[in-house]
Amino acid sequence: MHAITAREPGGPEVLEWTEVPDPEPGPGEVLVDVAASAVNRADLLQRQGNYPPPPGTSSTIGLECSGRIEALGEGVTGWTVGQEVCALLAGGGYAEKAVVPAGQLLPVPDGVDVVTAGSLPEVACTVWSNVVRQARLAAGETFLVHGGTSGIGTHAIQVAKALGARVAATAGNPERMQRCRDLGADIVIDYHDDVTARLKEETDGRGADVILDNMGAKALAANVDALAPDGRLMVIGMQGGAKAELNLGALLAKRASVTAMGLRGRPLDGPNGKAAVVAGTREQVWPLIADGLVRPVVHASVPLAEAGKAHAMLDAGGVVGKLLLVR
Repeated sequence: MHAITAREPGGPEVLEWTEVPDPEPGPGEVLVDVAASAVNRADLLQRQGNYPPPPGTSSTIGLECSGRIEALGEGVTGWTVGQEVCALLAGGGYAEKAVVPAGQLLPVPDGVDVVTAGSLPEVACTVWSNVVRQARLAAGETFLVHGGTSGIGTHAIQVAKALGARVAATAGNPERMQRCRDLGADIVIDYHDDVTARLKEETDGRGADVILDNMGAKALAANVDALAPDGRLMVIGMQGGAKAELNLGALLAKRASVTAMGLRGRPLDGPNGKAAVVAGTREQVWPLIADGLVRPVVHASVPLAEAGKAHAMLDAGGVVGKLLLVR
């Protein structure tokens, strides 16, 4: 088969479409004939040599895929050859075939075609595990997502709205701010402004009950300030750095919490494993997609063999939603 390989750490130009050995499904695994994958920020970090795959997983970039089941490994039940599926991966999505633990497999949601489904697993599992499962966002609460036009942001706005929350989002220009409104955001704030002050103006000084943040250190102090009493800050990225000073006094005064959660490095099994996350996403998010309350947001489709072009697009900025890599 062919897959995207990186000849060395570097820019998008290091990605090459090369012939590699076909993967074989082991016990408990499924072989998927890939129809599409999608580009995530983590893929750019891996290409640069800054985010190696977990031990024992594929070195090929790609945290999700969609396609059709080609073969079942020993002991796999509940799935059939030829079935249209999508999957959460630790790696291996940028290829013609991918091996997936059966516990990380999802059926293609009703109303979504198999190619578009390649844009869903990573954002859906990330948002559900952080916003719904861990932060317990409830109807009537205020939810703030930073980067509302990102892949995560476009999905999180819709999920939070479907759950009955009041949704706030940040974006960097009027066009992107309008896209957030179109997706259901009630409050949209230009991130060049004082986000915390604007949020408090819109919430009568209370702030957000749940915040989903991908900046990390750079935004930590402002996010803690923006939390409402009993608020929950979920950190899922470090685009703004890994280390910052945390004001514990501010957390104590608000009875608030800060949680940092990754997804790629989790084990398959266990109460917080990927299989549990995938099962919860299927049970609670897939019906929202089938009902039209949450829809995939795809900025553009690029041939899988030209993954470097898609990486360059994400590097350059301006992408709203996900970039699909299509065979």
